[in-house]
Amino acid sequence: MAAVALSISCENLLDMDTFSKSDPLCVLHMSTSGSHWSEIGRTEKIQNSLNPKFSKNLVVDYYFEMVQKLKFSVLDIDSANGSLQDADFLGELECTLGQIVSSRKLTKPLVMKDKRPAGKGTITICAEERTDSRVVELDVAARKLDKKDFFGKSDPFLEFYRQTETGWLLAHRTEVVKNNLNPVWRPFRIPLQSLCGGDVEKPIKVDCYDYNNSGSHELIGSFQTTLCQIQQASQTYAAEFGCINSKKQQKKRGYKNSGVVIVKQCKIVKEYTFLDYIMGGCQINFTIAIDFTGSNGDPRSPQSLHYISPQGYNEYLAAIWAVGNVIQDYDSDKMFPAFGFGAQIPPTWQVIVGFNSPTPDKMCLGLISPVSHEFPINFDPSNPFCAGIEGVVYAYQQCLPQVKLYGPTNFSPIINHVAHFGRQAMQQKTASEYFVLLIITDGVITDMDQTRNAIVNASCLPMSIIIVGVGGADFSAMEFLDGDDGLLRSATGEAAMRDIVQFVPFRQFQNCPREMLAQNVLAEVPGQVKGFFSTMSLRPPKGDTDPPEVAASASPQ
Repeated sequence: MAAVALSISCENLLDMDTFSKSDPLCVLHMSTSGSHWSEIGRTEKIQNSLNPKFSKNLVVDYYFEMVQKLKFSVLDIDSANGSLQDADFLGELECTLGQIVSSRKLTKPLVMKDKRPAGKGTITICAEERTDSRVVELDVAARKLDKKDFFGKSDPFLEFYRQTETGWLLAHRTEVVKNNLNPVWRPFRIPLQSLCGGDVEKPIKVDCYDYNNSGSHELIGSFQTTLCQIQQASQTYAAEFGCINSKKQQKKRGYKNSGVVIVKQCKIVKEYTFLDYIMGGCQINFTIAIDFTGSNGDPRSPQSLHYISPQGYNEYLAAIWAVGNVIQDYDSDKMFPAFGFGAQIPPTWQVIVGFNSPTPDKMCLGLISPVSHEFPINFDPSNPFCAGIEGVVYAYQQCLPQVKLYGPTNFSPIINHVAHFGRQAMQQKTASEYFVLLIITDGVITDMDQTRNAIVNASCLPMSIIIVGVGGADFSAMEFLDGDDGLLRSATGEAAMRDIVQFVPFRQFQNCPREMLAQNVLAEVPGQVKGFFSTMSLRPPKGDTDPPEVAASASPQ
């Protein structure tokens, strides 16, 4: 097996917007058997562009012995929350990973669903084997950039390019800093192979642009350097590079530059993989939360989502089995806490709310409420753990006839409960524990603002949230929480540190093998685990003694 990085660009896309250009994004799906497609990644959205160059590479595991069918779907994203549901279709390409790898650079016309040409649109995919696990950590700022906006300053962003045989290839694009001639960009990482092919003496080009909503970004200036030059200069104080605008240089006498880009810090570090963390002793702690609100219907009725058929099936059980069977292999003791929410529970039908506690076996008393938003389905607050997925299924089956389905649908209590233990794990300052919360629900969230706040707070913890929607309800709120198209913000506007939510509607997989649901539900977890521990500079607990920082001259590992 080898990892292959795919860089994607398009030309001459259909223009679906009346007063502007399309806002394209590319979604990559894979099929290894049958006709079912599973999403394995998506690029960032490019505002107002019919010729987008996506900076985010999509990494795919390549198997020579397997036909890996790929589908690249290009969409125009216009909705405020970035949802794909209302996106306009701009065209697609179906091919195999083998075709891309063998050609290294594949350019093909895009087609519509009925195979008609998608106008003159084309897509280009470049493939490169990822053999180097090192990344470059950069902390970059600028000063005295040229003013480009008539009523403001400039909205600068940077693009980093690697020199290839066929020209400059985009490796990274920073975020836009609004209305600032002395911007400071958030620290970022670029794979060493993407930036310079692993050769620290290879030329790197950096373009500084002024962002415009129309998509016609204005060049402020450019410079070329090498990673070796950046490292040597930044070791003493900071590496400084004048941004040169060649047109302005030709016209203006005594022209010096259009501003200075400052690399305050540059490190080459090893980036550990998901397997490095798992094999190094990281435990995946799995918690299940089940929706017992009244909208599910009376469990005794065959129309209820909680109705268990004579064959022992309902959508809740199918989701528990599918996800739990995969994830239980990464938990050494196979003991899973399982909770319900939105029900009245015996014997008093009044419950104690808010039992976030210092330890999972001790519950702190809270307020009396007619409904529980967080109760152990085995009704044992001192020990909410179930033995294996079979234990979770048994506890669910025993719990169902004993509770009164009620409401409302509140997610924040169970998210905060799991986040509490993630916060405790962070105090150890090791990559020894990661928490995955599976929420299975049938409907609209009632405490949306509190849920957004809880997710944003949890985004800086070793934690992922998987939401499986059962039934035929409107799940647009769940799509909003899934930050694939932009980081979620709290009710007060605070942005999440990273995307930790994955939402999947069960109805898309009703007629598919159980493995397909698990594959889609768990697709983002490895990247979230690796991304979190990398961001926090936490190494695997054991098994790898290499120092986190690697010299620039070191050979690829």
